[in-house]
Amino acid sequence: MKNKFLTASLLLSLTAAAACSGDAGHGTASHNKAVQNAAPKAPAAPEQAKAGHDAGHSHGAEGSNETPAFITDAAQLKELKPTLPPERFQGMQRLGYIAAREIPQTLAQLPCYCHCDKGFGHKSLQSCFVDDHAAHCAVCIEEALLALRLQKQEGMSPEQVRQRIIAEYGSRH
Repeated sequence: MKNKFLTASLLLSLTAAAACSGDAGHGTASHNKAVQNAAPKAPAAPEQAKAGHDAGHSHGAEGSNETPAFITDAAQLKELKPTLPPERFQGMQRLGYIAAREIPQTLAQLPCYCHCDKGFGHKSLQSCFVDDHAAHCAVCIEEALLALRLQKQEGMSPEQVRQRIIAEYGSRH
C-alpha cells in the first residue's frame, strides 16, 4: 500500500511540477525538458532504439555515439547498492531519488546519458543514485522520472523503457 501511495504521490508531484511556477529551476532548459518528459508520450518504435544491447552482463561506451553502460545480468541486478534516502533532497532531486528507491532494478538496466560510466565508473543509471551524483545532474533525474512514468503509467518492461531512453537521449548526447 505504501508503494502505491508513493507512486501516486510521485506522479501527482510530476503533474504539479509541470503546472507550477516560481521554482529557481523554472525556465531553464533542463527544467523544461523534465516537465516535457513528465507528460505522457507514445512509446518509441523498437527500430528507433539501438539494437544489440539487450544481452550480456554490462555494457559500456567507447565512442560518443555508443550507448553508456547498463546491467542486464540477473545476478548483478540482485546485488545493487542501496540508493540514498530521498528525504535528503528537495524538489525534482527528491522525486528522482524516490523513483530510484521504487524501481532500482529497472534503473540498473538503463544507460545514463550524462556519460558518468566514463567519468565516474558508474555501471548504470541506478549507480547515479547510490551517492549524490544524481542530485547535481538534470539528465539523471530526468531519465529516472521518465523511467518511473513509463513503467508505472504505461506498463513498459525494463527492456522497453531502455529502448525508449536510448531513442530519446542517444540522439542528443
